[in-house]
Amino acid sequence: MKGNYYGYIRVSTKEQHEDRQVIALEAFGVSRKNIYMDKWSGKDFERPKYRALMKKMRPGDVLAVKSIDRLGRIYAEIQNQWRMITKEMRADIVVLDMPLLDTRKKDKDLTGTLAKEKGVRFGRESMEIPLEFYPLQKEYKKGMISARTAAKKLGVAHSTFLKWHRMMQEV
Repeated sequence: MKGNYYGYIRVSTKEQHEDRQVIALEAFGVSRKNIYMDKWSGKDFERPKYRALMKKMRPGDVLAVKSIDRLGRIYAEIQNQWRMITKEMRADIVVLDMPLLDTRKKDKDLTGTLAKEKGVRFGRESMEIPLEFYPLQKEYKKGMISARTAAKKLGVAHSTFLKWHRMMQEV
């Protein structure tokens, strides 16, 4: 039988945000009260919350970290901690983002989602549809001109013309 699930988060500076790590740990099943976080360098394991977590963990417990670098920075030190947790404490460690997998797209998607929830806007402002678009759209719909030709006449990208066309179809 498994014990308690714990999560550990580390960010190096006070300016860095832990949001992605918290969301990943909670999605894994770690309750917020069992998440320990240090805003501390990863050069060693003399971090206050990490030390408190190590005192709390028991055999059969599970420690989850978003990625191995959140545990620490120095490979030999990470190995020592891993051995202590798994062999001496007889607890398990789960690394949610394994470095062998390409998780950059997931992180980018999650970062974008978090930013949008906070009201951050991405990309350029939308262009207003010029009046010249409407007669060209009619010609395009009748098959008289191509979307590329219409876009060229408007001085916009082909994809922009098609986006405007789709928007007008939905209205």
